[in-house]
Amino acid sequence: MKSIVVITARGGSKRIPRKNIKPFLGRPILEYSIEAALGADLFDEVMVSTDDREIAQVAEKAGAKVPFFRSERTSNDFATTADVIEEVLDAYERAGREFDTVCCIYPTAPFVTADAIRKAMLLLGQEQADCVIPVVKFSFPPQRGVVVRDGRLSPKWPENMAKRSQDLEPLYHDCGQFYCLNVEQFKRQKTVWMENAAAFIQDEKYVQDIDTLEDWEIAEMKYRILKSDQ
Repeated sequence: MKSIVVITARGGSKRIPRKNIKPFLGRPILEYSIEAALGADLFDEVMVSTDDREIAQVAEKAGAKVPFFRSERTSNDFATTADVIEEVLDAYERAGREFDTVCCIYPTAPFVTADAIRKAMLLLGQEQADCVIPVVKFSFPPQRGVVVRDGRLSPKWPENMAKRSQDLEPLYHDCGQFYCLNVEQFKRQKTVWMENAAAFIQDEKYVQDIDTLEDWEIAEMKYRILKSDQ
């Protein structure tokens, strides 16, 4: 079984300029994803897909490969993660290298660990799944959400407001960190969320969206706390 890590790190970022190499507690945030991928000690190749020379230099210094640059088609705001993975796999195939599984890791995922990657990749094989998606449970039940209409609050689902939280079905959301994929099925379905998806449930303390500068500050505080507890 041949496996590859694809870390998606294009140069453009609107909300947080140069987000993928912005220092996170003193280190380019991209380094954390590379470190976790290499630490998993599972993969035949750990590569970064980028269109940016500075990002490529950071990636290579951290131990990842950058064998080619992204095309213009996969460097714009409308390219999907699946588009990037497909381009990478096609490029390697043209070079005579094929893979059975791929782990796509986002470049701004400092809470991802080598252990989590190993467990998720193991789950991919054990469950004979098309993909493994890391998910986290909503901290508050969405079934008891409210909406604002004409300045007034009203329940979205009134029938759930009197129910106890423990009586509502747990709901989860994508952690936005990484995806483990069966390459054969990916080529057929061309999406990271495939038909036979297995869940890798993460603890909330290891999950933090980083979409704004406020998110970034919260993530750094959270990371410091996690490390001080270890």
